[in-house]
Amino acid sequence: MKTFLDNLLRNPAVILLAVTLSMDMILGMLRAVKEREFNSSAGIDGGIRKAAMLLCVVGFGWVDSVVHLDLISLLPKAWQAAANLPKVGLCELFGLLFTLFEVASVLKNLVLCGAPVPAKLKKWVLEFLSQMTTELPEESGVESCDKQ
Repeated sequence: MKTFLDNLLRNPAVILLAVTLSMDMILGMLRAVKEREFNSSAGIDGGIRKAAMLLCVVGFGWVDSVVHLDLISLLPKAWQAAANLPKVGLCELFGLLFTLFEVASVLKNLVLCGAPVPAKLKKWVLEFLSQMTTELPEESGVESCDKQ
């Protein structure tokens, strides 16, 4: 058990996921304070979602230690080079996918907090929010993509 936990805590995909989860939680709280919409229900829902992500990654890490899958061939070559992982099991695969989800949420929170973000990235995030979600409030003070 100790070896499993040591390996899990040294896994770059798990570390990256933990960092992005933390950044998203902090930026989400800052955004809620800025918009004066701090809602414990939404915070609890987000916390449950993040705990479920971590629990899935830990569970998949256990499966990987038993089954020894290597799914590196499922990732595009550019991702393989960027990730620099010796193997990609279920733990790493889902850790990277959850990390991508969290990075999108971090970018969204940065833009909606009013943090300085490069113009092209800000435009892309605002377009994404207007097309894919209902999270772009009219009265948030964030200009629409057409006004930039």
